[in-house]
Amino acid sequence: MGQHLTDNHQKNLNQHPQLQPGDFISIFWRSGFEQASWNYERMQNLGFAFILSPAIKRLYPNKADRISAMKRHLLFFNTSPIMQSLVTGVVLNLEEQKAAGKPISTSEITSVKTAMMGPLGGIGDPVWNGTIRPVLSALAASLVLSGYGIWGPILFFVAWNGLRLSFRYQAQKLGYARGTDIINLFSSGVLKVITKASAAFGMFMVGVFIAKWVRVDFDLGRIHIFQHMAWLNAYVSALAALLLTMMCLWLIRLRVTPIWIILLLFVLGLIGYAGGVIVV
Repeated sequence: MGQHLTDNHQKNLNQHPQLQPGDFISIFWRSGFEQASWNYERMQNLGFAFILSPAIKRLYPNKADRISAMKRHLLFFNTSPIMQSLVTGVVLNLEEQKAAGKPISTSEITSVKTAMMGPLGGIGDPVWNGTIRPVLSALAASLVLSGYGIWGPILFFVAWNGLRLSFRYQAQKLGYARGTDIINLFSSGVLKVITKASAAFGMFMVGVFIAKWVRVDFDLGRIHIFQHMAWLNAYVSALAALLLTMMCLWLIRLRVTPIWIILLLFVLGLIGYAGGVIVV
């Protein structure tokens, strides 16, 4: 009887709160509101604490422990919003270990967040906002221009949200399952390869879109010296489209607003048409 009581006591000591499937779903849906309380002092810290609150409530029954856990996640935090779910998964792994009594310090959790947010922010923006989103937008616009109307916006909405939500959910699961082993990816060079590949793909698609959509139609036959060289029209038009696109990209890099760029293109079009060089 005494041995039985001792075994039960030891079993109770080994028991500790663990995250449940419902907690992961709640955390996943909260991740979409990370930017809702963005601030200039600590940026995404309030949103990140909001995302983790279901896990903290589950793992720390004691109020003082919950307060301490929330405070450590109110420190500075900022990364690419879509990549944030990978950080969340790793932090959930660490918090669960800490709640189980393992030697995980507050500074260790903070250091892991800091080590991850920079590289993930560097890869998230060029891949998602610099490549995937513009490509999907271009495909949607192509459908509209091809006469498919509302199907273009529907394609963009479904594809963009399907990709980003699926990635965030899987990234959260992967981060939780692998824990701090994920950080080994940062030293393996995988992130650099992904970034370079996405940049190359983005430039390739820009070239495709220039050839398909950007049109500057010249009528060089109106100019006396080109009257017998009408075949130049196609080559000059293609070169003009490329130069026009590169000029727009250059102006964007100089932080010229799109409104001014559109007005500039409008003026150039009027001048070219009035001069009899550009045709409609």
